[in-house]
Amino acid sequence: MSDVETSGTGTGSSPSPSRRNLLRGAAGAAGLAAVSGGLLTACSSDSSDDKSSSSKSPASVAGSTVTFGSNYSDPAAKTAFAALTSAATASSKVKVTVNTVDHNTFQDNITSYLQGTPDDLFTWFAGYRMQYFAAQGLAEPLDDVWEKIGGNFGPAAKQLSTGLDGHQYLVPLYNYPWVVFYNKSEFAKHNYTVPTTWDEYIALAKQMKTDKLIPIAFADKDGWPALGTFDILNLRINGYDYHTQLMTHKIPWTDAGVATVFQHWAELMPYMQSGANGRIWQDAAKTLEAKQAGMMFQGTNQVAAQYVTDKANLADLDFFVFPEINPKWGQDYMDAPTDGFMLSKKAKNKDAAKAVLEYIGTGPAEAGYLKTDQWDVGLANGVQVPTYNEIQKKSVTEIGKCKAVAQFMDRDADPAMAKAMISIIQKFIDDPSSGNIASLQKSAEQQAKAIYTS
Repeated sequence: MSDVETSGTGTGSSPSPSRRNLLRGAAGAAGLAAVSGGLLTACSSDSSDDKSSSSKSPASVAGSTVTFGSNYSDPAAKTAFAALTSAATASSKVKVTVNTVDHNTFQDNITSYLQGTPDDLFTWFAGYRMQYFAAQGLAEPLDDVWEKIGGNFGPAAKQLSTGLDGHQYLVPLYNYPWVVFYNKSEFAKHNYTVPTTWDEYIALAKQMKTDKLIPIAFADKDGWPALGTFDILNLRINGYDYHTQLMTHKIPWTDAGVATVFQHWAELMPYMQSGANGRIWQDAAKTLEAKQAGMMFQGTNQVAAQYVTDKANLADLDFFVFPEINPKWGQDYMDAPTDGFMLSKKAKNKDAAKAVLEYIGTGPAEAGYLKTDQWDVGLANGVQVPTYNEIQKKSVTEIGKCKAVAQFMDRDADPAMAKAMISIIQKFIDDPSSGNIASLQKSAEQQAKAIYTS
């Protein structure tokens, strides 16, 4: 799902906090994050000992109501979220009223929403995206909640929930990998072999084209999906440290490493579904479901969820991690974003909202959510999810193999830079020529200098 919030640098917003300082904490912790059995288990530093005051007892908030702003607008995710909030009400005795907004609209208007009259709680993202609003004073610290739920999570999950001031601002729920999806039956029909190297990937795409398939389903009308393709090519070619340095503008966008990313992408473009800038990702996923396309690179949170929504054959869906390009890095890295929930600074019923979050930050809450969610994997220690399907089990395994996990470009970069890159990448999709690549790199660097020095 889209993570881009476009108005963070608009009128009335506080200046963006330093990306360099942010990435020392959030991305650094994400880089150490590893998932084993669905758990974030990496080592990272604890947050400050300075804690906010404890919330009221459960008895004092029972019978009250909180509102929850949600971007879980896709049918499958909306159903899973409804189950979670119903369970939270049963546990906390707090009534939860959910206000659902289209996912992209929610992101586009998040700053004005939080500055206006927001709901008590809202859905959001871990790491920098959380820290951005915490630094603007638009989110309430959750240290007292974490005093109760802290033992349910590993240190990396806590770090991804911690602001620049050392306070916690988010209760995480799940993460999910960005991988290459395919239908097992279609691979068996054509005797295709899962590629593990770039040359094998290109060769497979060529064969699929010969077999009258769209090799790679692809859509970028919403802007954010193609950011993931840039990320994985960058991680495979240049490595994780390069990714974090580029996102913080410690490496210029005119660097040769960036050119190499676009050059590889240009080599892949003839095998990607044409007209991507006019297509939403749901329609691209439908071409994979219909077996008109052979592969699709995107998150399980989108592709597997879409199969569920469309009542497609989820058992036929499988994935492989993006192939190796540079042997130095192999298949060591991927995007595996972490999602969760935050408390608005302007919340009207903070004590009741914290009671809801205290329930959500437990293994049973995650297990209950994942009974309906058939595409994400939980983060709580010891979460028991007997309903995990093969996609989820494989997600746990493959994320666990990673030496570092990124949070996605529009979570790891300044919001304004992510927005700029959406436009630049869409222009690349329209014209992947060498001359245009050089021009787009210059444009990216000019915008980065303005954004990161302001």
